[in-house]
Amino acid sequence: MSRRDDLIARVVAGYREAFGTDPSELYAAPGRVNLIGEHVDYNDGLVLPCAIDRETIVALGDGPEARIEVAALDMGEGARDAFRLDVPVTRVDGEWQNHVRGVAHFLAEGGHDLKGARMAIAGDVPIGAGLSSSASFGVAVALSLSRHAGHSLAPRQLALIAQAAENDFVGCACGIMDQMASAASAAGAALLLDCRTLETRNVPVHPSLAITVIDSGIRRSLTESAFNQRRAECEAAARHYGVASLRDLTPEALEAGRGGLDDVLFARARHVVAEIARVEPMAEALASGDSAAISRLLTEGHRSLAEDFAVSLPALDRLAGEVGAALGSAGGVRLTGAGFGGCLVAVSDAAATGDIMAAVERDNAGAEIPARIHRFSPGSGAAPIVAG
Repeated sequence: MSRRDDLIARVVAGYREAFGTDPSELYAAPGRVNLIGEHVDYNDGLVLPCAIDRETIVALGDGPEARIEVAALDMGEGARDAFRLDVPVTRVDGEWQNHVRGVAHFLAEGGHDLKGARMAIAGDVPIGAGLSSSASFGVAVALSLSRHAGHSLAPRQLALIAQAAENDFVGCACGIMDQMASAASAAGAALLLDCRTLETRNVPVHPSLAITVIDSGIRRSLTESAFNQRRAECEAAARHYGVASLRDLTPEALEAGRGGLDDVLFARARHVVAEIARVEPMAEALASGDSAAISRLLTEGHRSLAEDFAVSLPALDRLAGEVGAALGSAGGVRLTGAGFGGCLVAVSDAAATGDIMAAVERDNAGAEIPARIHRFSPGSGAAPIVAG
């Protein structure tokens, strides 16, 4: 069986065990890897993620009237939750539960009445690796609950609902990139997203290129990390410059208006301004197969994340250095995701993937936690799974 067939079999079996019958519907939403544009989505900037062929699948069927019952198969034995729809949906002490509850709350708040449902949820997006397992989870829940109730929401709507749940119920002040990548991506392409307007453009990945994700094995939780602090620092810097967001700041204005700005806040702003400027050139290089330009842009991006935004770790910097040196002008590598652990992404000539593997093996020889390599194909966004 294929990877997806195995996952479908697991979620269907979990539904059957939890509820004593088979589900009537299946829905899926992918994780994502961000190629460039890190920590700029909540600054209204440009980003360039692509969906990966790892996903969250929801098995769903009718449930008691005005009641949602959920079994989260990846969260340990007995990971269950239930709540009513005819009273206000409230938060509880539990992250995955609040994803589901938040999605239900914001669907209803948006005028999308829900039906009672039973749900089993499972996925194969690595949790805590910076590949947006949480966005995949939230978008899959939003798609399944809305479709079950007869609503056909656009990808943008699904993404905004899943983001609102993560912001207001889970407590992570994430931007919109992860949810949009999960909801709106196209197979074989990266998604160039303007996080202010939510306008998108598919950027085909040149056939000469390969995308390799290197999982450091170092895990982190966004709600317990410095993620929310970084967002607050960016907002404080924007207030200093008198702009709505750092998207509105040019490199010239960054320097000219520095005044008495704290060095840390200035460094945060400098990363955001420079990172936004790297996105369009990266899109052009990705489409044309210009590996030398990709090498330069990803190297600059990692250095900025490590030095100006301070979200890398020594182990990640060492691994990025090994891989970058091995690739040379054949491609580049950088931290992807929020940081504080997780993954690196390498975009390179396909012929250079062996060099990446050799570099990771060398680094693993002295690493406390060995890194693992994954090759992901750019996947499509959230959709129902049609039987057969």
